[in-house]
Amino acid sequence: MRTGLIVLAVIAIAVFGVVVWGIGIVNSLVGLDQDVAAQWAQVQNQYQRRADLIPNLVETVKGYAAHERTVLEEVTKARASASSIQLTPEALADPEAMRRFQQAQNALSGALSRLLVTVERYPDLKANQNFIALQTQLEGTENRISNERRRYNEVVRTYNVRVQTFPQRFIAGSAGYRPKAFFEAIPDAATPPRVKF
Repeated sequence: MRTGLIVLAVIAIAVFGVVVWGIGIVNSLVGLDQDVAAQWAQVQNQYQRRADLIPNLVETVKGYAAHERTVLEEVTKARASASSIQLTPEALADPEAMRRFQQAQNALSGALSRLLVTVERYPDLKANQNFIALQTQLEGTENRISNERRRYNEVVRTYNVRVQTFPQRFIAGSAGYRPKAFFEAIPDAATPPRVKF
């Protein structure tokens, strides 16, 4: 009788330990998932900052480069496209959604690069204080976007390692935690842009 109670107590303690361990893993995953969502919000915040600056940049350039309407329209169209694609924290586990989001943002970056090359043709515009201030803001925003994407990838890496390592992967899978998608460089990112006049 006494041996049976001891065995039962040992089993109860072992089960309790496993439950506490499982709860600890789930709580850790919740925290990491929230870190990913918070960092994603920072990435979107910087993209929004860029989208808000672009109309001011376009209007400033329009005054000087009215006949370069094609480039300006391309920037406006790319901004509208990039702003229309929203990627929620829940969709971060969908690589296809992340690819579409990145394509839209990369198209906007390319259009902005072409706009800044066009501006080189207008010495008066380059000297305009409003343009210089906007260009500085835009360059700073691009750097912030790059930093936030890097931080996002770091947080996603930590999360993905936890979700995919043994034995946490079993608890993560049963609790609905899936790996998140990374930001990736565009295929021709290593190729420098060509500037032609």
